[in-house]
Amino acid sequence: MPKTTIEQLGEYGQSIWLDYISRPLLTTGKLQSMIGQGLRGMTSNPSLFNEAISNSSDYDESIASLSEAGKSPFEIYDDLTIQDIKDACDIFLPLYKQTNFLDGYVSLEINPKLAMDTTASIKEGVRLFRRVAHPNVMIKVPATDAGFPVIEALLAQGINVNTTLIFSLGKYEKTALAFIKGAKCFLEKGGDLKILRSVASVFVSRVDTAVDKLLGGRLPAEKNEAKQKNLKSLYGKAAVANSKIIFRKFEEIFSGSNFLSLKKKGCDVQRVLWGSTGTKNPAYSDIKYVTELIARPTVNTLPEKTINAFLGHGIAKEAFSAENIGDASEIVSALSGIGISVDKVCEQLLADGVLAFEKAFDALLFAIETKARNLSQV
Repeated sequence: MPKTTIEQLGEYGQSIWLDYISRPLLTTGKLQSMIGQGLRGMTSNPSLFNEAISNSSDYDESIASLSEAGKSPFEIYDDLTIQDIKDACDIFLPLYKQTNFLDGYVSLEINPKLAMDTTASIKEGVRLFRRVAHPNVMIKVPATDAGFPVIEALLAQGINVNTTLIFSLGKYEKTALAFIKGAKCFLEKGGDLKILRSVASVFVSRVDTAVDKLLGGRLPAEKNEAKQKNLKSLYGKAAVANSKIIFRKFEEIFSGSNFLSLKKKGCDVQRVLWGSTGTKNPAYSDIKYVTELIARPTVNTLPEKTINAFLGHGIAKEAFSAENIGDASEIVSALSGIGISVDKVCEQLLADGVLAFEKAFDALLFAIETKARNLSQV
């Protein structure tokens, strides 16, 4: 039987994870079917859980039961999401073992309300890891200044970490260094580095959305035809350019002496994971952020719609080379030359992302509270 295009990506060193979770996905056999097509992991976040729980009746029976047992909206949320993560981990466990701990992971995010509280986030990360109690769970931590010590502390305890909301080169570098520090501490405590895994989730499409908007704001005032053409030529280029520059830093850090001592002890690299890879601009290819980001070794976490699109008409072909990574720096320089700082855009996107997850979390708790109240009246 010929390999699917998702399976073919594995031959280029890229694993595809699903950026979605819901109870029916776990209970109907659909997730198992997707694994059969080449899916190798799963990520979740407050927005995805909000979509799954608030916009369906799939969880209503559990919400009613937990509410009747006297649980608060947060406790109900905690029980529902942890059960889903446990079930997903069970489904992925054979793949986790088959790939020698490389893939088969399911990510669960720390309460986003704690994003700026290092101590509370560490405590919550440990609690979630222990409650899920599966070796193939990853705890998601945002790439904020308060989050970097959390990454280090969790890894030092042998807890797999998915660092999320990375937009800029600077935040990526801090993420990678936090991983190395945490892994060294884990080793010093007698930990087995062969079972420790981490990914650095670099968000992609939102960068294009923000930069394209800035470019669009400049076009009406620009009367020079050559300059107009230059502005238009930069549309849809910033996100992949930024990603390639980050990937070059990944190669530099994980081929350096700071990591090689860990590699000799069996430590795997912290793979770059491309996140936010569904195409938001209908003018762009629906698989733009798949085909342009195929590199070894990476993960790409995709919404189901994008997975289906790539299965339908994608072509597995390595996208990164020394030449086009060099072109990426030229694109960022060209943007800087017209007053658009990719670093500043990324800084704002991180702040917006943390806030968006907080709002989604609040909306989810409100939906659970409302459902619990309404179901008790039925």
